[in-house]
Amino acid sequence: QVQLVESGGGLVQPGGSVRLSCTASGFRLDYYAIGWFRQAPGKEREALSCISASDGIAYYTDSVEGRFTATRDNAKNMVYLQMSSLKPEDTAVYYCAAARDLLNIFNGDEYDYWGRGTQVTVSS
Repeated sequence: QVQLVESGGGLVQPGGSVRLSCTASGFRLDYYAIGWFRQAPGKEREALSCISASDGIAYYTDSVEGRFTATRDNAKNMVYLQMSSLKPEDTAVYYCAAARDLLNIFNGDEYDYWGRGTQVTVSS
């Protein structure tokens, strides 16, 4: 069964950091670009980052540039999202998604597989 699973969410204080993990079962992530997205209550899904399959270069949207870092460890079949300087407005369910081919790396509709998400709550 093809599946993506996120982990690492939880309650974080403002200004704090957390690392999310994304792993796959049923397929290898090596050949997939991995995107990170989030969705806050009452808001639309928001793209955050995409890390390429070929060279591991990560791209970010303006809202997280400089605060979030995406990395991948193909040997472990894992992708990570290190989040720092967290703000209450970062509170959301965070998703990873995998895609073989992308025209727009921040268009979630182009991704093939999605995880179920992990909740991150930024609050004191």
